[in-house]
Formats: sequence, structure tokens, C-alpha cells
Amino acid sequence: MKILISGVCGFAGSHLARYLMEAHEGISIVGIDNLARSGSETNRISLKRFGVQLFHGDIRMASDLETLPITDWVIDAAAQPSVLAGRDGKTSTRQLLEHNLIGTINLLEYCRASRAGLILLSTSRVYSIPTLTQLPLRAESSAFTLDQGRPWPAGLTMAGVGESFSTEAPISLYGATKLASERLAQEYAAGFQVPVWINRCGVLAGAGQFGTAEQGIFSYWLHAHATRRVLKYLGFGGQGFQVRDALHPRDLARIVDFQLRNGGPGQLLNVSGGQANSISLAQLTAWCDQRFGPHQPVEDGSERPYDVPWLILDSGKALAATAWKPHIALHQILEEIADHAVTHPDWLAWCGL
Repeated sequence: MKILISGVCGFAGSHLARYLMEAHEGISIVGIDNLARSGSETNRISLKRFGVQLFHGDIRMASDLETLPITDWVIDAAAQPSVLAGRDGKTSTRQLLEHNLIGTINLLEYCRASRAGLILLSTSRVYSIPTLTQLPLRAESSAFTLDQGRPWPAGLTMAGVGESFSTEAPISLYGATKLASERLAQEYAAGFQVPVWINRCGVLAGAGQFGTAEQGIFSYWLHAHATRRVLKYLGFGGQGFQVRDALHPRDLARIVDFQLRNGGPGQLLNVSGGQANSISLAQLTAWCDQRFGPHQPVEDGSERPYDVPWLILDSGKALAATAWKPHIALHQILEEIADHAVTHPDWLAWCGL
């Protein structure tokens, strides 16, 4: 089996490549990356040692795909991953659209021509922000939790947000590019019989992630706490009660491996850490206080666009369809990042933060 991974030198892409090379005999992996992000060069060197065939190119440029060999599957792990992209002054709206939508279109055309299947890494941020901000929540143990005494929107269960939850706008410019990519991938599946799996991923987290507060929040928070950088509880009363769940990229790689082995036609699935791997910022700070010593964040109630108070994905459909569930527990993820923070005290500076 020959696989093309876009964004192969990124956090998700590099983990996927290493896992698949270890899990499969006779597998061949081709990777393409524009090497624009910090850390890409480091991953490039290690992936080359693993035997990954690397191409320096940009999926926004259709011509950069013309020299790639024909493969059996494409894993689209290339993206501008910040929910604030297009509004943060760091990435223009056009850059965001080109990265997350035009790039996917070019890969779909590659799949159509090569008769290859596609595994699209999407995001939990395709779900409706107004519906998420109006969830019935109450504060308990320094975290927001679902209030069973009030009405719930469709698609929400005690396990979290399911695939049928509203995707009505606004969902952020970032979320809109990923939702549009999902729809196009489904159309290619129907129109050209391209096998397509779509994985709506929760927050990826692990050691070596070049995260920021807008994307790799777990990595960012631990590294910032360990080095005594200023941390802020933004919005929602400034108490840090907002909740997310964490997913290790090797757990993501396990379901991708299943999808590659089982082929098409594929499904759309939530793939996330779930309730067992969820934590609030306040609870995360308490964990960091125990690990690194006390460091109190600043209480700042100012609101940021696109922030939500609670977002845990229900991956029950993935469990039913593939028998997948995360194996790497939250405490293991946090310990892995903490060890990395101790041995790499200059990590955030190296990330350009």
C-alpha cells in the first residue's frame, strides 16, 4: 500500500507517518509539506530516517502535485489549524481559504485522477458556535458541566456533541473552510466513487506539539505554566471553567490505520478524547500547580471571537463503526507534555511565541 500524507512534517502528519510505518509491513509513505511552520525541519529529518519519501511542495499549488507518484490513499493533514485564522492578523482570509479549502480541492483532484481514497482530518469546530455558547451548563468542581435539568439541543448527549449537532453558521472562518472541505469530499465520493473517510478531530495534544493558545491549548498551557509565562482565563467570567477534551495523535493514527485497512466507502466520524479525557482550564492549572509549583493565571473576562465554554465530542459512532476508542488517558498525555516542557524550557520561544 502506498500512502500520500499532506502536511507530513506537522504534528499530526508526522505522528501518522511514524505510526503507519511501524504498524504496516510493506507500506510506502510519500509526504508533501511546504515546511513553513516551526519544527517542520526537525520532523523532516526524523521522517526521512523512517523511510518516508519527502517532497517539498505546497498543496495550494496544483502543479506541485503533478510530480507526485500515484498512491492508493491520501491523508489530508495539511491545514491552517487556528480557529482565529483569518481574524488574528497573522493569517489573511485568503491564506486561510487557500490552505484549508483550495488545498483540499487539489488533493481531491489528485484522488480522482489517481483513483485513490481520501482520509480528511477535519475538526470539532464545524459545530455551530451560537448553539455551543447556549448549551445548558452549570459550574461544578471548577468546570462547566451539562445541566440535565434544562432542555438540550439536538445532537447532544451526556457523552458529548454528536455528528448530528448543528453546523449552522457562524462556525468561524476556519470551521467554514473545514466544513466546506467535508462537503466537497462527500461530493467527490458520490460523483467519482472516491472512498472518503472524514474524521472530525477533537483537540490534539502531545509532546512536541507546536501549539498556541488558539490551537494546541494543552501543550501551550503546560509549557507556559512551567516557564512562568503570563496565563489568562479569557471570557466566561474569567474563572477558567471552560472545558475541552484531549486526543493523542497516536490514538488518531489507530483509527486512520483501521480506515486504510478496511477501505471505502467510508463514513463521517467524531474522533476525540471524550468525557474521560476532558478537563477545564482551572483544573488543568491545578494539575500544573502540582507538577511545576503554583502559578496563578490572570482573571480576564474579555471575550474572544469563536470561543466556546464547553466542547466535548461524542465518538460513539466511531466506536460502533470501527470498535475504536482512545487508549491514551488524559494523565498520560499531560505527563508526556510536562516531561517535554521540563526538558525544553525554550519551546514556546522556538515556536515563535
